[in-house]
Amino acid sequence: MGTGEDDDATTAEQGGEDDEQTRDAGGGGGVMASLVGKAKGFVTEKIAQMPKPEASLERVSFKSISREGVALHSHVDVSNPYSYRIPICELTYTFKSDGNVIASGTMPDPGWIGASGTTKLELPVNVPYDFVMSLMKDLSGDWDIDYVLEVGITIDLPVVGTFTIPVSTEGEMKLPTFRDLF
Repeated sequence: MGTGEDDDATTAEQGGEDDEQTRDAGGGGGVMASLVGKAKGFVTEKIAQMPKPEASLERVSFKSISREGVALHSHVDVSNPYSYRIPICELTYTFKSDGNVIASGTMPDPGWIGASGTTKLELPVNVPYDFVMSLMKDLSGDWDIDYVLEVGITIDLPVVGTFTIPVSTEGEMKLPTFRDLF
């Protein structure tokens, strides 16, 4: 007697008494490989059915002007269906207008999502002056900018591992006038 593969091959040569075992052995691992495959399928199905955190994104609004550029902000609401808090690995964002990327960035380790509830995260978006000037050229008389804000929230769930929740919002932002600034 040798390994399990030799025994299966011998059985197949003796008339194919156990065709199912022979097929499993031909797959590279026999009955054990079949059980592992079924277990992986079961775990994958259960993980797919687990509730996962969800997020929503508020509209972008003007916050302030500084020497570096214009500060915009938005809030990201992340809901947690679990009774324990979840670490947020990073938040990435891309702010676009007219198909052009105006600002993008990453917030490493922005905190935690609270247990069994919703956590509100502030997302600052800093737009440098060179982009502001190019936007000013494209403005019409109504001082509105059409924008798209795309955010990726990377979280770390036990068992599942890290995954990213993609969220986006688009709209029209009214630029402040001098009267609004002073």
